[in-house]
Amino acid sequence: MKKILLSALAAACMTASVLPPAAAAVRKVPVTVDGIAVIAEAHLENGVTSVPLRTLLDAIGGWNIYWDRSSRAAVASDGDTTIIAKPGEYEITVDGNTRTTTCAVYIENGRTYVPLRVLGNSLGWAVDWDRALGGAAVTTESGDWTEEDLYWLSRVISAESRGESLTGQMAVGNVVLNRVASGTFPNTIKGVIFDKNYGTQFEPVDNGTIYDAPTSSSVAAAKAVLAGQRVVGDCMYFYAPALSQGSWIQANRTYYTTIGCHRFYL
Repeated sequence: MKKILLSALAAACMTASVLPPAAAAVRKVPVTVDGIAVIAEAHLENGVTSVPLRTLLDAIGGWNIYWDRSSRAAVASDGDTTIIAKPGEYEITVDGNTRTTTCAVYIENGRTYVPLRVLGNSLGWAVDWDRALGGAAVTTESGDWTEEDLYWLSRVISAESRGESLTGQMAVGNVVLNRVASGTFPNTIKGVIFDKNYGTQFEPVDNGTIYDAPTSSSVAAAKAVLAGQRVVGDCMYFYAPALSQGSWIQANRTYYTTIGCHRFYL
C-alpha cells in the first residue's frame, strides 16, 4: 500500500511540474521588445516574468520554433543558436549550455512559458523592468553606440521623463538623437545634452538631476532608441505644458504629437 501511495504521489508531482503556477499567485503583465509591445499578458510570479517562447521569438523574427516529441521539449533555432525548453525543468539550454532558472518551464493553453530574464540574458539581450509600463522591456540590439552614449542618454531620459510610459521616454531619447544627426547641434549625445549655445537646452543640466542614477526603464528606452526605434519621427523639440509655456517652440516649430505630459515638435 505504501508503495502504491508513493507512486501516486510521484505521478502527481510530475503532472504538477508542467502546469502553470497557481492562478491566484500570478499577475499578468505586458512585455515590449525594442520598444514595441509584443506580449500583452506575460505571467509574473515571485518577481519572475515568464513568456510564451513562440510568441516572443515570432515577434523578433528569424526563429524556427517546434515541439520535439521525442524529448518532450520546445526547441527554437535561428540557424546559429538553439534553445531547448523542457516543461517541468528548472533550466533552459542555449547552444548546449544549461541556464538554471528559479521558475520552472511550464505549459499553458498549449504554449510553452519560459523565464524571460534568463532567456534574454543568455541571448545577449537586456531585460529591464519598466515601472511606467508595469511590465518587462527587452532590448535585443546594441547598435552603433558607446557606453558613454548610453550613460548620458539614459540619464537625460530619466531626468526629463521619469514616470512617463516607455514610449514617452523613448520619444525624449529620439529628440536627443535627432539633434545629434541634424548638423545644427553638437554631434555627440553628451554635447547635445550640455549644449548652451542658445541657452540651456535641458533643464536637468541646470538643476543637477542629469547626474542622478537613471531608472531601469530609462535605460531600456535609451537602448531601444540607440538600436534604431523611432516614435516621434524627426522631432527635435519638446516641452511639458504643466512646467513651461514653450512660447518659442510654439511660435517657431511645427507641432507633431503629444505623449504623456510632453508635446513634441519638428
